[in-house]
Amino acid sequence: MKPFLRSQLERYAQRLQELDFLLSREDIMADMAQYRAISREHADVTAVAGRYARYQQREADLQGAREMLHEPDMAEMAQEEITAAEAELVQLEDELQRLLLPKDPDDARNAFMEIRAGTGGDESALFAGDLARMYTRYAATVGWRVEIMSANESELGGYKEVVLRIEGDHVYGALRFESGGHRVQRVPATETQGRIHTSACTVAVMPEPDEQQAITLNPADLRIDTFRASGAGGQHINKTDSAVRVVHLPTGIVAECQDGRSQHSNKAKALQVLQARIQEKERSERAAKEAALRKGLIGSGDRSDRIRTYNFPQGRLTDHRINLTLYKLLAIMEGDLGEVLQALQHAREAELLAELETAV
Repeated sequence: MKPFLRSQLERYAQRLQELDFLLSREDIMADMAQYRAISREHADVTAVAGRYARYQQREADLQGAREMLHEPDMAEMAQEEITAAEAELVQLEDELQRLLLPKDPDDARNAFMEIRAGTGGDESALFAGDLARMYTRYAATVGWRVEIMSANESELGGYKEVVLRIEGDHVYGALRFESGGHRVQRVPATETQGRIHTSACTVAVMPEPDEQQAITLNPADLRIDTFRASGAGGQHINKTDSAVRVVHLPTGIVAECQDGRSQHSNKAKALQVLQARIQEKERSERAAKEAALRKGLIGSGDRSDRIRTYNFPQGRLTDHRINLTLYKLLAIMEGDLGEVLQALQHAREAELLAELETAV
């Protein structure tokens, strides 16, 4: 194990003793807010300190087994223990590295995913529909729930723009690196000469804000319009102005929702999306400033970053940020995204680990 990792882990063992002492104090126990905060930290520190104690135990086991190798009647048993201990130490070190990495509190949140057709006209809108279907199918495989917040459908199918709300465990953390430009190369259904066309969509993934945060928007900064919803929906939609569009006047950011059955529910959803977009704008501006100082491998998540190409004639998906190429495009479009998301997560962890090492 690298010395800088070991020194970091030693601090966790010391911190655990401090937290044990704090939790035993009567004044801490009397202040429930402080007690809960320390209890949460205690749980996190205990997880790391416990795994490090196991690592140290297996190091001692390995040393003992190596010493037994010199005893003829114990050599075979010692070799088995050496093999087992070395394998577990590798696994524990990898686990401890991940536990030490800084955590983004937004990673555990639900997410809004905005998919917008770009260059390519109708073909781009069809591709936006394919991407929405891909993410929806992936969500189903991992037990997430997907809800369409708003959709602007194209005449030939697909979407000019669609906003999905994805609810489940660790959604934003898993999907955050999908933000950026997605390019498709294929023969469109409307192409009579069989020529390959290139078109593009942009994807933005935003953590869902707390419900209270949407309410804290200053009403004076908002213009709220109601209008008659378009598209399928039966008599109810045709007779009432239930669709809602909310404009944030200081930034010009707009959100609308027409999917719900009532104006009240549509307004609540639109406010949630608006708050997420405002927060995302602030986050993007911060990320752009950081990127000017240090260009991360994964990128800033800006829409202008071309992150991925979907080449249908070759059955190939290429993620340009980490030079990942997979020749199983049809399976990926059916929701088999796990390998791509995991590769991006591992690349980000490697970045964070490198930053942690240089900071020590």
